[in-house]
Amino acid sequence: MFENFFADPKILMLGAITGFLFGLLLQKGGVTRFNVILGQFLFKDFTVLKIMLTAILVGGIGIYGMRAMGWDVPLHIKNAALVGNVVGGLIFGVGMAVLGYCPGTGVAAMGDGSRHAIFGVLGMLVGAALYAEAYPWMKSEVLGIVDMGKLTLTTASGQSPWWFIAGMLIIALGVFLFIEGWELKKSKYFRE
Repeated sequence: MFENFFADPKILMLGAITGFLFGLLLQKGGVTRFNVILGQFLFKDFTVLKIMLTAILVGGIGIYGMRAMGWDVPLHIKNAALVGNVVGGLIFGVGMAVLGYCPGTGVAAMGDGSRHAIFGVLGMLVGAALYAEAYPWMKSEVLGIVDMGKLTLTTASGQSPWWFIAGMLIIALGVFLFIEGWELKKSKYFRE
C-alpha cells in the first residue's frame, strides 16, 4: 500500500533543502510579516510586488536559459481552464487578503515564529482536503468550461519565449522605477 508513498531519500533531501532556502529567502525579503502583505493590498508597501516580479524574471530566464543550453528541463504546463483559474484566483485572493499570507509565506511565517499563521496554514490544509474531495465534481462541471488546453503565450503567438521575457523585463523595470519614485516622493511628503 505504501510502496510508492515516499520518494527517493535524495529527492526528499533536495526538496527539504530547496524548501528551507525558499523560506529563508521569503523571510529575508520580509514577506513573512503580516504587515508587509497587508501593506501590498493597501498599496502602501510594494515589497511583495518587487519580490514576485524578480522571481518571475529570474525563473523565466533560468528555465529558458537552461533549455537553450540543451538541458532537459521539462515544463509541466497546466490547461488554461479560464473559469477554473478565475474561481481559483478569487478564492486564493480572498484567502490571502483575509489571512495576510499565501501558502508559501504562511509556512515561512510559521518558521519565523508567527503563531497566527499556524491557524491559516491549517485552514489551507483543510481547504485543500475539501477541494480534493470536490475535485471530481469540479473537473466535470467547472474546470472544463472555457478550457483552452495547454496554451502558453509562446504557443499562441508562435514567438520565442525570449520576446516575452524581454517584454516582462521592460515592464518590471518600469514598475520598479515608478514604485521607487512614488515611495521617494511619498517619504519626502511625510518628512515635511
